[in-house]
Amino acid sequence: MSVPVLAPLPGRVLPIGETPDPVFAGQLVGSGVSIDPDRDRGPLEVVAPIAGTIVKLHPHAFVVLGAGIGVLVHLGIDTVKLAGAGFELLAAEKDQVVAGAPIVRFDPSEIDVTGYSAICPVVVMDSAKDSIVSPAVGTAVETGALLFDTP
Repeated sequence: MSVPVLAPLPGRVLPIGETPDPVFAGQLVGSGVSIDPDRDRGPLEVVAPIAGTIVKLHPHAFVVLGAGIGVLVHLGIDTVKLAGAGFELLAAEKDQVVAGAPIVRFDPSEIDVTGYSAICPVVVMDSAKDSIVSPAVGTAVETGALLFDTP
């Protein structure tokens, strides 16, 4: 059964292979896409891309498990090194969420000034390499727009 995965934040959709991190670009965590966040809106609310349970929640990343899949949203690259600075949690681990529920707030422009990349991978955990095809690649998406359907 295919599961629609929604854009957790607004921005330009990039192929996962263009993510400036070898783990994500090499699809070692799973297949998906990355979003270069819109910086013109100030702080962004990052939302759940699917309905389910928040099984992992860090200031810089979260995983929602639902409909037999886990979707990882990683806010920036190497942003774990910021130790939560610049991120505001809006939900808690083990929360049941609907697609579109606010999870984290952050300002991608603040990430840019740290020297880290603000690009946000959105990955289906443990999915096969190149298994996610997104018609949104190369376009700008709004929060909640269809990012891709799982195979």
